[in-house]
Amino acid sequence: MEQLIQQLINGVSLGSIYALIALGYTMVYGIINLINFAHGDIYMIGAYIGFALTTFFHLGFLPALLISMAVCSILGMVIEKVAYKPIRNSTRIAALITAISVSLFLEYVMVYFVKPDTRTFPSVLEDKNITFFGGNVVMDLKNVYIIVITIVLMIILQYIIHKTKTGKAMRAVALDKDTAKLMGINVNRIISYTFAIGSALAGAAGVLVGVYYNTINPLMGVVPGLKAFVAAVIGGIGIIPGAVFGGLFLGMTETIVSAYGGSIFKDAVAFTILIIVLLIRPNGLLGKNIKEKV
Repeated sequence: MEQLIQQLINGVSLGSIYALIALGYTMVYGIINLINFAHGDIYMIGAYIGFALTTFFHLGFLPALLISMAVCSILGMVIEKVAYKPIRNSTRIAALITAISVSLFLEYVMVYFVKPDTRTFPSVLEDKNITFFGGNVVMDLKNVYIIVITIVLMIILQYIIHKTKTGKAMRAVALDKDTAKLMGINVNRIISYTFAIGSALAGAAGVLVGVYYNTINPLMGVVPGLKAFVAAVIGGIGIIPGAVFGGLFLGMTETIVSAYGGSIFKDAVAFTILIIVLLIRPNGLLGKNIKEKV
């Protein structure tokens, strides 16, 4: 029983990371129907920015997190303006190839500048543990930071989406771009804001992963990016609560499989779940069946 609780705690931490990245996928898809495969690489760049700020400028955890989020949000907007805006009315396959190209470009630009070596992220948080059940269940302080920061960012995101004019405009653009334009909404600006918010969340996830696992490398965004995409699809891509649910579900499933069945099977299980969900509910577990107009 204690081992199961321990794995659930680890799963919630891992799932929180997936949820933060998955939110970027789902927000961008929800507003322009684009699967932004470069999103995992923005997460990687966020980790490197956090590494540089804590290593070379000796900043604390929180300033490094906030600056990393700000830089990643600017990067997200630049990518949208340079790479995605010109092909916004092109075919889906063109958008997909562009997204993969941007992903590879970011990865190998980083390899060129920071070299492919794995780097050790500095310890910026105290090494403390909280114990339960007589010491049989241990919760690292880093787990607490990941979970608390994820919850805070989710609340802020919900506030932006539901209570601000920008959030309302984002929902309007997601529903019907042309009608939103007729209502006076600046669609280009709203799409840029969407990329900025999603990229900021990915930057936060990058710093949290660097702090948690203590290692970063230029290709660290590939697998977590794919897993976050899987999480977004499982929950229902384009649906914000679905991304959070999918991230937590995938994180907990992976840690339980690693603990009881072997870590070599965790990726296979994740993608098997994706296939099963797509076969049973193609729109995701929290998705709705929407018939396309002909």
